[in-house]
Amino acid sequence: MSFAERAPITLERLVEQTRTIYSLPYFYERFNEAINHPRSSIADIAKIIIEDQGLTARILKLANSPLFGYYSRVDSITKAVTIIGTQQLRDLAFAASAMGVFKGIPDDLMNMAFFWRHSIACGIIARNLATCLRESNVERFFVAGILHDVGQLILCAAIPDTAGELLALSRSRQEHYHHTERDQLGFDHADLGGALLQAWKLPANIFEPVACHHTPRSAAQFPLESAIVHLAEIICQAFEFGASGEWCVSPLDPAAWDRLGMPVNILATILKQSEPQIEETFDILMEGQ
Repeated sequence: MSFAERAPITLERLVEQTRTIYSLPYFYERFNEAINHPRSSIADIAKIIIEDQGLTARILKLANSPLFGYYSRVDSITKAVTIIGTQQLRDLAFAASAMGVFKGIPDDLMNMAFFWRHSIACGIIARNLATCLRESNVERFFVAGILHDVGQLILCAAIPDTAGELLALSRSRQEHYHHTERDQLGFDHADLGGALLQAWKLPANIFEPVACHHTPRSAAQFPLESAIVHLAEIICQAFEFGASGEWCVSPLDPAAWDRLGMPVNILATILKQSEPQIEETFDILMEGQ
């Protein structure tokens, strides 16, 4: 059955279908409620994460890894809340548990180890680019980078036959995967991922860069974040840090590069810094998955 002969596939239907099958990690909504409650203490917030032993271990390993490089050892979630900040820790905890949300995707459709290596690498490179630009709260760049291709997982989970056909069509046409998606569906995985994260009530400084990582000049509120995730993904594709649905390197938007205003030679330093961090962070986040 061709694309034209099938019932229309809409972004809204896929988001709703995904929200029905997959849910936010249990802690996330409770964490949000605690952050927004005027009487919540640091201990109350920390307790929500401590209830999940696996998540607690991953966050403490991340906090003490070279990626974060805090001056003193982070030996408890309470200390992590104090040092990292409540909202940053909430988003970091979501990223650390994202690998457990999407399960059961056939390996012949999407190799999940390759996918998450690509996603983690994108998060790390985005964080290092933001650090180089002296941005505050660089954890949001890490989280947006990790989640940038989550729309591909939605397609693989909700409409696997169509996703497989799109991947094959992209390669046979030798065109970029997101162009094939937009041509056949009217939207692409970036739109879809951003819409799901918005429906899940993640902050706009995460869901907009996800939605705009192929079209950073379309970002209304967070053009810098979108430009950084855009560049980070291209670096990941060029150096083959994992793989997702794209079979070739995406073109760099010149306006996104100009927005960053960084010298080209700094990229070699960022790449050298990122490579060992990618391996260690991948091992931490994928442990037990």
